Amino acid sequence: MNATHSEQTRLLATGINNIAVAFIVIGVVTPVTAVSFGITAGPAPSLATAFFASVWFCAGAGLHSIVRRVLRSLKP
Repeated sequence: MNATHSEQTRLLATGINNIAVAFIVIGVVTPVTAVSFGITAGPAPSLATAFFASVWFCAGAGLHSIVRRVLRSLKP
């Protein structure tokens, strides 16, 4: 594997990891913040809200773990 391919892989991994972080912020941090500040347009605290927050969290964590696995395969 040459240096160009390694750098392209790192850049792609960074982009995918940023998407994973956005998933967690959108699905977990935003509803928790809305509920804690009592924003009326936010989701009501319910079992469905917790379920969808956990789905978003798992999606973000899954993407993050895939990126880590890809980066482990790179040779220094």
